Amino acid sequence: MLVIVCYDIFDDRRRLHVMNAIEGYGYRVQGSVYECHLDKRRLTELKQAVSRLIHQETDRVRYYVLCGRDKSAIVCYGKGMLPEDSGVIVL
Repeated sequence: MLVIVCYDIFDDRRRLHVMNAIEGYGYRVQGSVYECHLDKRRLTELKQAVSRLIHQETDRVRYYVLCGRDKSAIVCYGKGMLPEDSGVIVL
């Protein structure tokens, strides 16, 4: 499934740790927005990892799970290409 992950992390050090954690699961498409092709197990893993890194009182992380119809409606303007779901999950 395609999951869009976006965040607002107010501390530079925490933001770097969160960024590094998410990059292990997907592609950065904007400064704090990632597209991740994950199965349910990997999504749970990602959520748990990120949850341990953020400050619950000040930081925000959102996960948007898109279905097939939603994925086909994605439009991208400007620099960058939409990453394709290769069907391969790298561990």
